[in-house]
Amino acid sequence: MKNKATKIFDINCRRCPRLATFLDDVREKHPTYHGLPVAPFGDEDAKLLIVGLAPGMHGANATGRPFTGDHAGVILYETLHRYGFASAAESISADDGLVLKNCRITNAVKCLPPANKPVGSEVNECNNFLIEELAALKAGSVLLALGGLSHKACVKALGGRQKDYPFGHLQEKEIGELTLLDSYHCSRYNTQTRRLTPKMFDAVFERIIQLLV
Repeated sequence: MKNKATKIFDINCRRCPRLATFLDDVREKHPTYHGLPVAPFGDEDAKLLIVGLAPGMHGANATGRPFTGDHAGVILYETLHRYGFASAAESISADDGLVLKNCRITNAVKCLPPANKPVGSEVNECNNFLIEELAALKAGSVLLALGGLSHKACVKALGGRQKDYPFGHLQEKEIGELTLLDSYHCSRYNTQTRRLTPKMFDAVFERIIQLLV
């Protein structure tokens, strides 16, 4: 059941003891890092919401902005800029002036997890925030899930049954008034192994443009 007291984001959230304790340790080792839950970033009235899994140690956890400071963000922001969703092709820091247009980026889990792997209870706890975020989207909006775990978090947040909405690259599903579109995650591993090529990622955004017309 949805927690009515839940907000879209809480920078002081410590609902997951393992994650909260881990972030405490990270801030001691890296005092210049953001080291807290990472807020969604972008246009609050956007009709495109991109959902990643969780902040990376030296990426969003360091900079405080989703997909900023790591390899995954390089291809993501380049692509967003090319398709008119970002004012610049590179996201360097949270205060670099980059602006997203009709696009917002968030994560299924807002805190950096140990070994980049949140456990199921942490994904479920943070799903309360995602529920509120998706509820704020306008009818006809597109939800881009980067990777299978993000996809599952989105399906759960939308009240769907996982078996009815399997993950598949460039697969799309209508859930309520939203379109859920899947892509392989733009991680270093996926791009280097060519599981996700630039052409494949472009095809995702070409479809997004069609859906948002």
